[in-house]
Order: sequence, then C-alpha cells, then structure tokens
Amino acid sequence: MLTSFIILFYSCTEDIDTSARYVFKEETILGYLQKHDDYSEYVKLLQQVQISPRSKSTVFQLLSARGNYTCFAPTNNAIALYLQDQVDAGYIEEPNWDSITSDRLRDSLMKVVVYNSIIDGGDEEFYETTNFPQTANGEFGRPNMNDIRLSVYRPKNPDSIYINRIYPINLLNRDIHAINGVIHQMEKVIAPREVTLRTVLQEQLDGKEKGFVVMARMLQACGLMDTLSKIRDEVYEQLYLTGMIEEKTPANGLKTMDGGYSYAPEHRKYGFTIFAESDLFWQEQIGKPAEEITPEDVQAWVEAHNYYPEAIANTNFKAPENMLYQWTTYHVLPFKLAPERLVFHFNEKGYDYVASPGKLSIPVMEYYVTMGKRRLLKIFESKESDGVYLNRFPTLDNDRHGTGHETGCDPDKVGSRVMREDEMLEKRTALNGYLYEIDAPIAYNEETRNNLARTRIRMDCMSFFPEVMNNDIRRVALKDAKHQWIHFPDDSEYKYIGNLSINEGSTFVYYNAYDYKFGSLCGDEVKCVGRWELTFTLPPVPKRGTYEVRYRILTNSDRGIAQFYFGDRLDAMPATGIPVNLTLGGVDPITGWIADTGTDDDADAEADKQMRNCGFMKGEESILILKQPGTTARANVNRNIVRRIVTRQTLDPDKTYYLKIKSVLDTETAEFYMDHIEYCPKEIYDNPERPEDIW
Repeated sequence: MLTSFIILFYSCTEDIDTSARYVFKEETILGYLQKHDDYSEYVKLLQQVQISPRSKSTVFQLLSARGNYTCFAPTNNAIALYLQDQVDAGYIEEPNWDSITSDRLRDSLMKVVVYNSIIDGGDEEFYETTNFPQTANGEFGRPNMNDIRLSVYRPKNPDSIYINRIYPINLLNRDIHAINGVIHQMEKVIAPREVTLRTVLQEQLDGKEKGFVVMARMLQACGLMDTLSKIRDEVYEQLYLTGMIEEKTPANGLKTMDGGYSYAPEHRKYGFTIFAESDLFWQEQIGKPAEEITPEDVQAWVEAHNYYPEAIANTNFKAPENMLYQWTTYHVLPFKLAPERLVFHFNEKGYDYVASPGKLSIPVMEYYVTMGKRRLLKIFESKESDGVYLNRFPTLDNDRHGTGHETGCDPDKVGSRVMREDEMLEKRTALNGYLYEIDAPIAYNEETRNNLARTRIRMDCMSFFPEVMNNDIRRVALKDAKHQWIHFPDDSEYKYIGNLSINEGSTFVYYNAYDYKFGSLCGDEVKCVGRWELTFTLPPVPKRGTYEVRYRILTNSDRGIAQFYFGDRLDAMPATGIPVNLTLGGVDPITGWIADTGTDDDADAEADKQMRNCGFMKGEESILILKQPGTTARANVNRNIVRRIVTRQTLDPDKTYYLKIKSVLDTETAEFYMDHIEYCPKEIYDNPERPEDIW
C-alpha cells in the first residue's frame, strides 16, 4: 500500500502549479487546521496529547497560543496509512485508535504522530521551506517535540522536499502562514525510528538490512555493541529535573550580551559516528560473500596490508593491543556528527554564510580523537574536494600572497570520501549517531601518522569535548539566548565534560555566538569567570617529535591574567613561563605586533620573526572577522587577535598531555578566554627552506 501511494504521489505532482501558496496570517495554526476537514483526525490527536508528562495542557492548546511553531500536519489519509503500518508490523490488530486496548500503546502511538510533527521555535523563528537546511540530509537547528532533529532531503525534482528522506511534504499545501507559525501538509506521518546504533548494527547481523554486515560483525567481536546502545546519562537527567544542577544568577553567573544569564544543558546524551567500508568493498578484497566474512578474515587482510604492524594479530578482539580492535575503533568517534556538522563553514576566507551558504571556499577541517587507543582523525572539506573526506592532505596555495585553495592532491593523499548524500542513510541514523559509508579504507598507519606529523594541527577547543556535539550545543545556527550561552557544572557539582576539569565556583561558558561575526575560528568561543582553574585533556600528537603548543586569544580589558601549566602528570604539571596577561593585544609593545606592509615580504617576515621571539604570533590569514568585511584575523585593525606559544618540547603519541590554565588575580570577574589550540611540528615552524605560512 505504501509503495503504491508513493508512486501515486510522484505521478500526481509533476505539473502542479506551486506559484500560489495559502497564507492565513489572521488566524492561528490550530484555527487553520480546524477549518479544514483533511486534518480532522490530527486535530483529535492534538486534543488528547499532553505537552509533557508534567503538564495538563494539551498540544491543541499550544497551537492556539502565541509562538513560532513549524507544524508538519499529517492528513487524515496519512494517519490512516500510519495505523495500517502498525497493523502490518504486528503492533495493533486493526487500523483505528479505538481497537487499541492498551492505553500505554495508544498514548505512545499518538505521541509519535503529534510530537514528531511540531518544532517549537521559541521566541525566534519557524521554518519556511526557503530556510530549510540546504545540505543533503541537513538537519534543522531545533529538535521537534520528541527531541529529535529532523533532516531534509531534496530529490532531483527541485520542488520536492522530504523530511528524513521518506516523508514527503505536499507540493501545493506548504508554507501556510499563520499568526503563530507555519504549516506544511504531510502525505505521511513523520515517525523517525527511535533506535540506537546497536539496533542498526543488529539489523545488519540479522539480515533485516544489508550493506554493512562486516562492520557490524567487527564491532560485535570487539565488544562495542553495549557502548553503542548508550543514549543518555540518567544520573544527570535526574539532577537536572530535580533542580540540583545550578542555574546562573546575578550573584554567580556570567551575564550574556543580551542581558540574561547562561543556561545549563538540559541533557547529557551520548553519541557516536561510525565510518564504514561497505560489504561490497570487503567482498572484492577478501573474495567471499559478506555473510561469510569473519573477523579473522578482516584481521588477516589488515595484517597483509601492514596497517598496524605493532598490534597483535590474535583472536582476543576485545583487547586494546589487538589488531582488529585497533582497526575497528579507528572507524568510530564518540561524537554524534550529523551530515552538515562533519565540518563547520562559517568565517573561512572567501566564504559567505549568508549570501552563498552552498558556495565553498578554502579548506576547513576538524580533528577528532577516535575510540580505543587515542588517535587523531582528520575531517576535511573544500571547494576543490567536492565533498567531505577523512585524512585528506592536499597541496595548498598557502604562500604569503596565495589564495589558500587546493592546487592539487597526490593520489595517495586524497583520503576517504564520506558518503553523506547516501539515500539509505536514514536507515543507518539512530538516536545516538550515524553509520556513514566511506569509499576507501582508513587506518592510523605509518603513512597517516607521517602526513599528520607534517601538518599544523589547528583544533577548536570545543572539538575536545564529545558532550558539546552530542547535546547539540556546539555551532547550532540559533540566536536565542538558550542556545547562545551554555554553562557547564563544575566538578564538585557534576563532571559534565569528561576532558575538562572545572574547579568549584567557576562558571565555564560556551558562547555559540552564531551570527555575531566574531573573529574566532568558526565564530564561537569559551569563557570562564570566578577564580578559575581549568585543566584540559589534550588530543594526542601523531608521532614523537618536537612541537609548539599554541593558544589563540582575542584579548580585551575583560580578560584576566593566566598561568599556564603543561605536562603528562596531573599531580606534577610544571608552569610554562611567566603568567600571560590576556588583556594585552597587539597594541601592546610586548607582543611586537606590526602591520604587514603587503609589498615588502622580507620586512613582513622579519616582523613575524620578531613577534615569535616575544612568544607571540599574529592571527590567521584563513579566518575572517565578519564585523570587519574582507579583513582576516591576521590583519585585524584592533590588533587584539594573537596566538601565544605556550610551550615548545618533545611530545610522545602514547602519552596523554594536559593544559592547566589558572587565574593569578584576586578577583571573581576577570575572564578566561579560549578559541583554539595548535600543534605545530618543528618541521614547519623551524624550516629554513620553507618558513611556516601565514594561513
């Protein structure tokens, strides 16, 4: 029945005139729905479903009130099809609500229909089709009432739009404006699968789905299935619900730029991203049907290709030193990365996120630490790459007067493409993550480590923390206060961030800063007030060698004075130099900041050298300050964007290093600030033949 309906929908919409769309600006969403018989079943459900377990108000009342709601309203036919699906799946006996004898099951199915159909835009926005996400499988910035972020898919017909790839929006009855939002008529009930990645993988093992049974078998052999079933930290949930997680006030909080105070995260969810070679790849490589390929077969293949010669090739697949375990865990990140969040495009040079969000420019990249043994995975996208790649190392035009663009890429450095446009991705999307197909194998072998060790690795400090990605905190394209200023509990209250220690009494805040046009990498930043003492667990270096560790600061008079400590022992971390005054920018002679001439390269290079002798570097040529159109962080007229060289020493990839930053002032108001960290190998910063680039 469903198949014939979808075919009918396609055939009936080819020649529909969509130039005239209904506009009902003088009534509410509820008023419009009540006037149209096509939605009568939906209205009945709205009257019965409560807003939340703690509220007696119904969603019916919600949609009659002021607000900014996006309502994906299913027709009576769509609801009938949904009920028939439940019959076909064996959940209910007849396709009507009255036949469901279990109150709990009936309430649950009603909530599926209602909660998934509404996005509450708060005081800020609702979603017309013109401001739907533009990237393939891109997600809305706000979740629906079921706390699920829906995605958008546009097939070849440019006017067709699907939610989560399988729920079509009616071509004519969409963008129906009301006083309190907008209505889009749905031909199917939006009912995303509420499963974990463990379920996604089990479906592969059971033969219900195809394409990635080999990866599922490897993850099972390595003992990761239980981990991939985790959804949320229930202890934190209870603390938040009972008011034990402290909200900030004028007495203890960090005031926002809009006059309010920061918000604590509502949830502490877990998330994962799996990058997987397909079964077709393994069949071609090993010469067996995927159903017959064993973990031993894959391990033998990995060993034959010399990917992990230092690992042990035995059948103890759950051991960290095992070869298959190291191969498999390098394919898994403890971060939930949606298709449009694999990398972030915002203020890289040549990019305009407002006028041309789909027109890419110079490369952007993220570095994440994988599961298992701590290793770096690089995620990369540029105009020339034509897609998102893992471990891509192209040649860049990064001379002093270069463009910053790719000029070529050696065949052995192209990397592995992430198939984020995959039409079957919806079936591999879970509440706690994604399983992406990749078009080439990835491994943390000698070649990958060598490529990373020849790279200046620039990491946004928020990429250290899985929690901020898994809870939709980092770089959400929303401007309301609740999504702009997020503070995290200190360690005495609850250790929310695993890779960060926050001393008692400090208020550590992430500032999303979306659309505020800051000169930070990606435009966001972190701050802290109080007598702060913060200890960051840093990502690993790729190979043993000498590196500079750099800290990027946007200075101003609100900042404090910080003592830096760096080392691999939390109980014995040596200080690195004298305290750093975070208020001093390039306007202070201590940094040695001198504006580029733009014409005398030797003089400009000498000025850079003198500034380095003072322990500082200018900002980056690759990052734009959007408040100063066309100006890069390097050329910032305020001269207050600098990189501080924290330390220069030999680092080992098998050691975990920590950066502690402690206030030395006797005040509660002086700010800590942080944007990003750089690892720069000696081969780059001390290269007599090719000096480090300005990008």
